[in-house]
Amino acid sequence: MKHPETLLNTLLDKNSLNGFSIEEVGDDHLYTGIETPMKKDAFLMSNEEKKEKIASLFSQIMDVMGLDLNDDSLKGTPKRVAKMYIDEIFSGLNPENKPKIALFDNKYQYNQMLVEKDIQFYSNCEHHFVPIIGKAHVAYISSGKVIGLSKLNRIVQYYAKRPQVQERLTNQIARDLQTILETENVAVIIEAKHLCVSSRGVKDDSSSTITCFYGGEFNTKEKIRELQNYIK
Repeated sequence: MKHPETLLNTLLDKNSLNGFSIEEVGDDHLYTGIETPMKKDAFLMSNEEKKEKIASLFSQIMDVMGLDLNDDSLKGTPKRVAKMYIDEIFSGLNPENKPKIALFDNKYQYNQMLVEKDIQFYSNCEHHFVPIIGKAHVAYISSGKVIGLSKLNRIVQYYAKRPQVQERLTNQIARDLQTILETENVAVIIEAKHLCVSSRGVKDDSSSTITCFYGGEFNTKEKIRELQNYIK
């Protein structure tokens, strides 16, 4: 099997994927791996250098579309977009922004599932760079260590703040929590609305997408049923 980066490069360089052209693939869903596809030199430039370059390039995009960059309302847009990309909606691309997590002993000896539900997040589809709006439900069973509840929210937000595919987002949150908590007993359920579906293309505003990860003890019918009852 080809490495995900090889598949992605095939798509970009040869306009094909597994024998299909980009036009044939169209809006079909592509998912090349659990890791966010990043260049090896992704962090050679500083954030300020990136913002300056993005602003310049976005000015060109606006100019090509025929917008008047001398207009008072538009002339600051390239810099605003650049700042938004680097400091806000795509800040999860930078490992320096990963939340610092402290583990604590489970002194309460609470050995049942802990569920943090309805964690609101905003992400962006990596195929069209339009918003994904959703909520995540995160659960784990302690192996002797616990983390602060707010850290569960912060981990969700960190991985959401990058160009994403919902399956990848689900797996990234779950795998990271398994590593942090030193347990396989982690579950993540995400329900989201994709604006690339509702605002363009098929223009279906009624559908939503659900993805799930069940690890360890959660991967049983009984635990899945219990968790789903909690988040209803």
